[in-house]
Amino acid sequence: MKNIILVGYMGCGKTTVGKNLARICEMAFLDTDELIEEQQGRTISEIFATDGEAFFRDMETQALKEMLKKKKEGFVISTGGGMPVREENRELLKQLGKVFYLKAEPETIYERVKGDTKRPLLQCENPLNRIQEMLAQREPAYEETSHHVITVDERRQQELAEYIREIGKAEGIL
Repeated sequence: MKNIILVGYMGCGKTTVGKNLARICEMAFLDTDELIEEQQGRTISEIFATDGEAFFRDMETQALKEMLKKKKEGFVISTGGGMPVREENRELLKQLGKVFYLKAEPETIYERVKGDTKRPLLQCENPLNRIQEMLAQREPAYEETSHHVITVDERRQQELAEYIREIGKAEGIL
């Protein structure tokens, strides 16, 4: 059994869909942000505030390398929204498993994350504008990384998990 990896911008549903998918496929679930928080003993916001984004991105790369080194398989892996921005990470993600890009419109993301103070990159005057800018920058990386692009705006989380499971079965991943 291979890994199924979910990429996409914050608020697109990676964690919720990933947990549902892991449950219905009887796979283990791993959230890379939670893994890094556990390893560091502090939140992502604290890491950003203390050590900066570059340090956090280094931690993401290291986490991927460790997963590959340990030959972790049979996981549904939810990644941090910026993980695919680094070219090295894009290659590591593709080596680790089948990558699904959960694509959402900026307005959908904004509605899901407005008021969430745990997202350091959106603590600004105009979060919707920031989402639009960041999506425009990151979209090519998400698309280059992924084997499948799935639009999430009009779909419920459980429906998305079942859809990904069907793709996984059809491709012999599951």
